[in-house]
Amino acid sequence: MRHDGEVRLLDSLPRPASTRLAVRVTPDAVRRLRGGHPWVFDGSILSVSRDGAPGDLAVVFDDDRRFVAIGLWDPASPIRLKVLHQGRPVSIDADWFRERLAAALARRRPLVDSATSATPTTGYRVVHGENDGLPGLVLDRYGHVSVLKLYSAAWIPHLAELVPLLVEVVPSRSIVLRLARHLRAEGAAPLPEGLEEGISLFGPPVVEPEPFRELGLHLEADVVRGQKTGYFLDQRDNRARVGELASGADVLDVFCCSGGFSVHAAAGGARRVHSIDASPFAIEAARRAMTLNSDLPEVAACRHETTIGEAFATMERLVAARARFDIVVIDPPSFASTAVAVPRALTSYRRLTTLGLGLVAPGGLLVQASCSSRVTEADFARAVHSAAGEAGFDLDEVARTGHPIDHPIGFPEGAYLKAIFARPTRRPSVPGERGNRPGRPTRGTPR
Repeated sequence: MRHDGEVRLLDSLPRPASTRLAVRVTPDAVRRLRGGHPWVFDGSILSVSRDGAPGDLAVVFDDDRRFVAIGLWDPASPIRLKVLHQGRPVSIDADWFRERLAAALARRRPLVDSATSATPTTGYRVVHGENDGLPGLVLDRYGHVSVLKLYSAAWIPHLAELVPLLVEVVPSRSIVLRLARHLRAEGAAPLPEGLEEGISLFGPPVVEPEPFRELGLHLEADVVRGQKTGYFLDQRDNRARVGELASGADVLDVFCCSGGFSVHAAAGGARRVHSIDASPFAIEAARRAMTLNSDLPEVAACRHETTIGEAFATMERLVAARARFDIVVIDPPSFASTAVAVPRALTSYRRLTTLGLGLVAPGGLLVQASCSSRVTEADFARAVHSAAGEAGFDLDEVARTGHPIDHPIGFPEGAYLKAIFARPTRRPSVPGERGNRPGRPTRGTPR
């Protein structure tokens, strides 16, 4: 049941204009749109029929006045048009949104159905933005709470129509609103009164972390204050793989965040897990994850150590102390938010590889991931293997992984997650050859 406050807030929000914008774009942009690309950048726009407000529907026509695509107008963004549909003309209305949401949920059917299995998963992404045909919008489900995250102000005028549809298609006790940082930043266009980070657009306010299950394990998502929507759901499959390989192992979890890799390793029978993160809140969440699953004999028997500290410096200290682990997991945040940052990001990945190799025990496993969308899988793999070679190692890849089922890839820029599982073997030393010793990176490498 919707509360009066929710109804008043949604009813008070601006609505899209009743008339659509007519947009002409460059021939190259037309070609990209017909190929299924979901973005039109401001530099590709040749003319617009009138000034548009955020969320107005805009139709792209070619030079022969034929329909090309329709999307949401976002005048404050370099991505001026977020494309909803290409091909033949359609009406963007409640029925269209309902069908798009239902199609996204159907793609996650194995996860949805697992809720009644012996190892349930009740935390998953329902809508993955552009990749599910709803650019700039993410919907994550944690137990009985859904989190709607907006990356574009163009969605705000559609919330009054969209929220009831979310309740219908993805029944939830509450729907929490999260807003991308640039929408809340100083100098950004003011948000409508009452539309604030962390409010409930439907149902009661959420004041505590929301419990959910991941492959049978008990976890929590801080859906109001946590990073992103409260948890990093995209590493589920990689966490499970680490758990399958962790029996009897000593495991290092660098950039542990909420302790997902740590608790999966413990549940898989790890003898010891060491979680590292710069955030005290992340370390507390990792400890909490272990406590939530302490009824499992494997977790209860696992020795859990934690360090609050910057990852590079902490790894250097462990290398100096000659610490060794059977599995080293390195899952950093994005290092490249812009194209200019890519070279520095690759340097950081190389440095992490070198440090990680200095901590892997003979016969052990290095697991290194990247969530930087601007760093390609090929460039990431090249950086990891190159750093290993310079440190005197070959990497025997066990697996190279990408996106899970609830994070589909719908266009090239939608691919961001990649991970390498590899067993390092030391190369025979060559007399007279000089190079960095494993685990001892050259001084002055940027962090």
